[in-house]
Amino acid sequence: MMTLNYAELHCLSNFTFLRGASHPEELVETAHLLGYHALALTDECSLAGAVRAHVAAKDKNLKLLLGSELALQAECATESGARERSADAPLPTRLVALAVDRTGYGNLSALISRGRRQADKGTYRLSRDDAAGNLAGCLVILLPPRLAVPGTCADDPARAALEEQLDWLRRNFAGDAWLGIELLGASGDRARLADLVALADRFDLPCVACGDVHMHVRARRALQDTLTAIRLKCTLAEAGYRLFPNGERHLRPRERLARIYPPELLAETLRIADRCTFSLDSLRYEYPEELVAAGETPASHLRRLTAEGFAERFGAPLDARTTQATRACEDLNKVRALIEHELSLIAELGYEPYFLTVHDIVAFARSRGILCQGRGSAANSAVCYCLHITEVDPVRMNMLFERFISRERNEPPDIDVDFEHQRREEVMQYVYAKYGRHRAALAATLITYRPKSAVRDVGKALGLELAQVERLAKSLAWWEQPDTIGERIREAGFDPASPLMQRLILLVETLLGFPRHLSQHVGGFVISRGPLDRMVPIENAAMPQRTVIQWDKDDLDALGLLKVDCLALGMLSAIRRAFELVSAQRGRLFGMADIPAEDPAVYTMISKADTIGVFQIESRAQMAMLP
Repeated sequence: MMTLNYAELHCLSNFTFLRGASHPEELVETAHLLGYHALALTDECSLAGAVRAHVAAKDKNLKLLLGSELALQAECATESGARERSADAPLPTRLVALAVDRTGYGNLSALISRGRRQADKGTYRLSRDDAAGNLAGCLVILLPPRLAVPGTCADDPARAALEEQLDWLRRNFAGDAWLGIELLGASGDRARLADLVALADRFDLPCVACGDVHMHVRARRALQDTLTAIRLKCTLAEAGYRLFPNGERHLRPRERLARIYPPELLAETLRIADRCTFSLDSLRYEYPEELVAAGETPASHLRRLTAEGFAERFGAPLDARTTQATRACEDLNKVRALIEHELSLIAELGYEPYFLTVHDIVAFARSRGILCQGRGSAANSAVCYCLHITEVDPVRMNMLFERFISRERNEPPDIDVDFEHQRREEVMQYVYAKYGRHRAALAATLITYRPKSAVRDVGKALGLELAQVERLAKSLAWWEQPDTIGERIREAGFDPASPLMQRLILLVETLLGFPRHLSQHVGGFVISRGPLDRMVPIENAAMPQRTVIQWDKDDLDALGLLKVDCLALGMLSAIRRAFELVSAQRGRLFGMADIPAEDPAVYTMISKADTIGVFQIESRAQMAMLP
């Protein structure tokens, strides 16, 4: 039998939390090894794993399609504007939407954002009305409900639902819609295939082969079953028929697919894949325009702000070099040359809007009396010093700007700004208010399984008593390595060689590093010129009045996208209170720049390791390292 080429169009990774049982990279690697023409990553109402899959696919030279599986409720709007579920279609309409181009990707990302924003964290809610008018530039594959085998059931409600869904699909996505047929080794597959093809013909819709992939290899079935039990909050024994009946939901060899599907259904996967040309490489990040004064460019505006800051810091103009042969004049000329070098490199790399954004946030904080301080490699920047982002005087310190921004590294700058922890929320709400929640959101932090959490969830799924689960979990440290888990289990009083413990150890080792959920970054904002949700989906955070994107800092770095870090530091609150006390006693205001650079009494105290209560050098280990 001739082996036909194939593109998998319905594939979930472990970023469909507690459903997918493989990392995006594993799916890409396996699709490449199997010789697939393309692979579509279609996590449910999510693009959280898209960047990882994109990076892996580029490395393997595999065409990657980006899309999402969506479950749509048939709802209608009431006179009051509320949504009601239609009684005509009790089953949700499940479909896969694939981005054809940049417009389609933006529409899909915005639709995912809508679904996530109008539901609690970790869930989504979308209606067919939401999807019908908002998926231009996407191809849509309807995933049919499970039908009874023809002739075995006189009244099959799923059939009526499917017919209604096919009619809706034809009316709203004509020319861009297919009926997906997923043959997964169930009894009656041949009859269902003929039945679905006939139904699609009635509605003048083409059919296409799909795999409902949940794992890269069949061997992950045990983990997928376990994830299902964890998601359903029950044991594996209690899950019963809610588990998949077999392990067919993996990336299957093309030879097997050729024996399962008619050639025309496999060929249709290639036609769909060839229509999809979008790549994450086409994303272009644009910073806000409103920070630039009228009649100025970002470069000229940054230069003006830097010059104003230079005059404030040094009491001299930036653009007038001093010819006097004094140490002070030489120092100023050195700083001027350093600033010119920095501004030139910033302009070459196009980072002016980033500096303007950070300056705007810092200026707001200072206008409200909120103590803030830039840190990290940004302290090597004389421009940051002039913009009052940092307080490291370039006259006193030898600065290496390339440690902060380098043409050779080609990495985006990263300015971390600490704010008083008790008032940082004011700064964050300022960012939301200035740019709107459609243009500003926090980066995500990916929470993954560690030994304790993995043992707890797997132990419960295997039916262990809660006391046993807790005893096992407490025996493990968060840094535990997979090869030491068995020994820790023995120390907790269990036999690691028993079949149950062997099963637990194997599942835990595989589960380590799997994503559990998305949390919010401690303060990394992504701010865009246009709607941010057309670049990456936005969802609600657990904290009120917070929204997060579905990508973390590593994803942003991989795509070269910039974030602004607004971090909270308790010690700054303590320092502010200290300034208030000193200012009240001395009769004038004191700030960070007024702290003496060299204070012999302070260094004597540090040399004696008398540093209890001194930020960052108060632990016993740090005391032991002090000179």
